[in-house]
Amino acid sequence: QVQLVESGGGLVQAGGSLRLSCAASGRTFSSGWFRQAPGKEREFVAAISLSGNSTNYADSVKGRFTISRDNAKNTVYLQMNSLKTEDTSVYYCAAATRNLNFGAALRRIMYDSWGQGTQVTVSS
Repeated sequence: QVQLVESGGGLVQAGGSLRLSCAASGRTFSSGWFRQAPGKEREFVAAISLSGNSTNYADSVKGRFTISRDNAKNTVYLQMNSLKTEDTSVYYCAAATRNLNFGAALRRIMYDSWGQGTQVTVSS
C-alpha cells in the first residue's frame, strides 16, 4: 500500500486559485481527489487514469478544476480555479492499485490508499 501526502491547501478569496499536490511513495494506477465539508459525506471531485488520458469530474467542478499527473514524480495534481465558498472542504487524494473505469472511479470504496487531507478554505 502506497503512502500519499497532500499539500497546497490554504486560505484563498472567492475567484482565486490553488493547486493541490499528492505525492505517492510508489507507483499508483487510477488516482482521485475527494473532499469532505463539516457534517457532510466525503464526495468525489475528480479522477485520472494511469496514463492521464482519461479524466472525469464532478459536475460541481467541471470547467473550473483540472486533474493531472506526473508519473515520473509519482505525483497527482488538482488545479482549482474560480474557487467558490462552497468549495471549502478538506481535500483528500486517493489511489487505486488498478485502473478504474469511469463509474468505479467515482466510488470511495474502489481506492486502496488515502492521504491525510489538506484544508481548503475559500472566503467571500
